[in-house]
Amino acid sequence: QVQLVESGGELVQAGGSLRLSCAASGGILSSYAVGWFRQAPGKEREFVAAVAAISWSGGNTVISDSVKGRFTISRDNAKNTVYLQMNSLKPEDTAVYYCAAKYTYYGDAHSLSPPVTQGLYDYWGQGTQVTVSS
Repeated sequence: QVQLVESGGELVQAGGSLRLSCAASGGILSSYAVGWFRQAPGKEREFVAAVAAISWSGGNTVISDSVKGRFTISRDNAKNTVYLQMNSLKPEDTAVYYCAAKYTYYGDAHSLSPPVTQGLYDYWGQGTQVTVSS
């Protein structure tokens, strides 16, 4: 089983940047689609960004419209880690950020485009808190 550990969350001022990391153990992350989700207080968890398994797609990405142009997702296969680079942060980005992984097989529905629905992911990290002050 894959274990995921997020890190990098902290308190930052509006307009600042953070890079979140999702480090995996127990599996080769390049064979997994990896998504980032976030949950703000009193709100449902929502999709942020995802990257397809690089083994099949070269790492196609999907970014939520709410963060497009500010957030990017990337992989470092040597470190078995996926990153979420967050720039131009806003107070409304304050949330607990979770990474999730789904093993994908060649030719399955998500081998080229990663899922954006949280229910399709099999493994989850514990989350990391991001707080953006105004």
